[in-house]
Amino acid sequence: MTSPAARTALDLTADLPVADLEDCYRDLHRHPELSLGEHRTAGRLAERLRTAGYETTEGVGGTGVVGVLRNGDGPTVLLRADLDALPVAEETGLPYASEVPGVMHACGHDLHVTWLAGAAGALAAGRDTWSGTLLVVGQPAEETGEGARAMVADGLYERFPRPGVLLAQHAAPGPAGLYAHRPGLILSASTDVDIVVHGRGGHGSRPESTVDPVVTAAYLVTRLQTVVGREIAPRDSAVLTVGRIEAGTRHNIIPSTAHIALNLRTQSADVRDRMIAAVRRIAAGECLAAGCPREPEVTVGADFPVTVNDAAAHRRVATAHEEVFGAATVFDPGPAMGSEDFPHLAADGTPYAYWFVTSTPADVWEAAPGADLMEKFAEVPSNHSPRFAPDLSTLVPGIRALVTGAVAHLSLA
Repeated sequence: MTSPAARTALDLTADLPVADLEDCYRDLHRHPELSLGEHRTAGRLAERLRTAGYETTEGVGGTGVVGVLRNGDGPTVLLRADLDALPVAEETGLPYASEVPGVMHACGHDLHVTWLAGAAGALAAGRDTWSGTLLVVGQPAEETGEGARAMVADGLYERFPRPGVLLAQHAAPGPAGLYAHRPGLILSASTDVDIVVHGRGGHGSRPESTVDPVVTAAYLVTRLQTVVGREIAPRDSAVLTVGRIEAGTRHNIIPSTAHIALNLRTQSADVRDRMIAAVRRIAAGECLAAGCPREPEVTVGADFPVTVNDAAAHRRVATAHEEVFGAATVFDPGPAMGSEDFPHLAADGTPYAYWFVTSTPADVWEAAPGADLMEKFAEVPSNHSPRFAPDLSTLVPGIRALVTGAVAHLSLA
């Protein structure tokens, strides 16, 4: 039997202004903005929230947007979408491709904003069916891990109603029409580490008079791959990626320094600490072996926390999604190595639920090589790919999923 929450969600999303929302999505996709520069995107969201009747505030935590809709007694529910794009040159060939050189919505945040705007509008239009307070948040700078903390530091929970639960969803590769839910750990922590190797520069024709930091950096890159393979237990998932190496200016100049940028993905603080310690030890050892004139500089930079769903909040949303979309569409993907800064919005321990909406177009999925879901999953364009292009068919289901999560926690008439 369909629950009252499922029936309400279906009723609220029965007559969405699909053409208008598609235009909104295409507009956002054409005009991507990088982290903390999402002024136009924030303005578009704020305009829609005001039109729907929300008390709307811009500039929270930089470029964040907060909309409040008070609708009588009941719980306060926060719905969040991220606003920022990525420094990626688009290769989708879409007729509404990015018009900003070298910048693209390669992670689906344009779709997230459209989902949020659509859900906010539907919930406002159907406010006679529920009671409580909605806190709608357009968060900047998710990609850099700065936005959620900036909004909290700017008084998010002092200036606006404090929520009892936080909800968010993310577009993901996979055959459009599935909803990935997982209780507990769903996303991993991410930690950036920078290493500067100090050598002694000189002429390329006289390497014996130098200490070449490029060679040392090359050894470091290779040796660092043993951290996961030989120092982390197989039961502990971890990833170490060398994302960038920079050194030198000319073919015949041996530089004085080399810079290596790493990213660590972990699912526990203990594994993270052990990996950072191993990186420091290996960097120091390789530099000592090379005769570097100075010890390396190892700096721990930006970090994202683990995302751990509250069991009760997760179950309430997942159950409602099963009723609205069908039990076969809801599945447990296991913990992913991706990361999010959404948990920073719950820094005070507020429970939250976070889930994925698969969005690969049917023709792209069918054309991908592979005999099963996981083989195809590895072949289709993923988040951060220059060819990542969510299917517009996910627009209405994504709005419905967010509305369903909200009404599952609000008081129903």
